[in-house]
Amino acid sequence: MPEGSASAVTRPLPFKVSERSLEHLFSSIDEYRGTNYRSGGATPEGFDCSGFVQYLYKKNFRMLLPRTSGELAILGNMVQIKQLQPGDLVFFSIEGNSRVDHVGIFIGNNNFAHAATSGVKVNNLYEYYYKSHYACAARLITID
Repeated sequence: MPEGSASAVTRPLPFKVSERSLEHLFSSIDEYRGTNYRSGGATPEGFDCSGFVQYLYKKNFRMLLPRTSGELAILGNMVQIKQLQPGDLVFFSIEGNSRVDHVGIFIGNNNFAHAATSGVKVNNLYEYYYKSHYACAARLITID
């Protein structure tokens, strides 16, 4: 194996993370607020919703996640909306066809961060638009 490389390690979900790494996630979200939307984007040059989640979870928790919101929605433990914890993923069916097609990261106080077509931003889950398109939530991380 080349120097500095590591083999992949798989662990059961939810993955235990430190409170400090969760705080780093929230700092990262603040850092990328306003970043432009880019379809298929998974870098600070531009994000789509799942690319934003994938990038932040890799950066902050060294987790390699699937690329689409539909694939992300089948990971982890399903969580009721009233039991959301910061770091949980929230999923939406924006197109209205019962298919998960949008994802964000719950940050607390009913708010979630996501890459919308207007860029990376924070919205409230109970805003009419998001509440009416809400599909489910999943827990991929938990505080150690």
